[in-house]
Amino acid sequence: MGLLIFSTNVTLDGCVDHRAGIADEETHAFFTRLMDEAGAMLWGRVTYEMMEDFWPAVARGEGEAPPAIREWAVKLEAKPKYVVSSKRSDFPWTNSHHIAGDLRTGVQNLKDATPAGVLLGSVKLAAALDRLELIDEYKFLVHPRIVGHGPTLYERGLPGARHLELITAAPLSNGVVAMHYRRAPAKPKA
Repeated sequence: MGLLIFSTNVTLDGCVDHRAGIADEETHAFFTRLMDEAGAMLWGRVTYEMMEDFWPAVARGEGEAPPAIREWAVKLEAKPKYVVSSKRSDFPWTNSHHIAGDLRTGVQNLKDATPAGVLLGSVKLAAALDRLELIDEYKFLVHPRIVGHGPTLYERGLPGARHLELITAAPLSNGVVAMHYRRAPAKPKA
């Protein structure tokens, strides 16, 4: 069974708006490495549609793009992409697949079938999967910005705190810090 790894960009004040962070070659190279290590990508419909509207054209070489960004697009094109949606069932982008029905069962089956792990990149879906206790690890890029608006990480809350163990914390040259956490084992009840 592979791990479900939630990864996203987040500012110091918790904003996860993709336009609020530093989108440079170094951050794209970081996410390309994460994608290389994973067996599949997992998104909600909104994230899928945002990605589908932009990245296939970059992968085809349409328009100018720095090498790290083009590399991300080409690798993303080839990577299996799974989408959770109750509103849409047709996902024509290359290597895209629909997860329908019970969320817990669908995602657990994907984890079981993907030994290299699944990289989750949708904030709202991550909150739903965290409520189901399906997320195993968290890899956040924490950006040195306070933006003063949302959306924010877990803005609708969780039923309880998530206790995590720090695996690594590594600063990038652009001031972003790559944080890697694993869910801490449950403490025995006294």
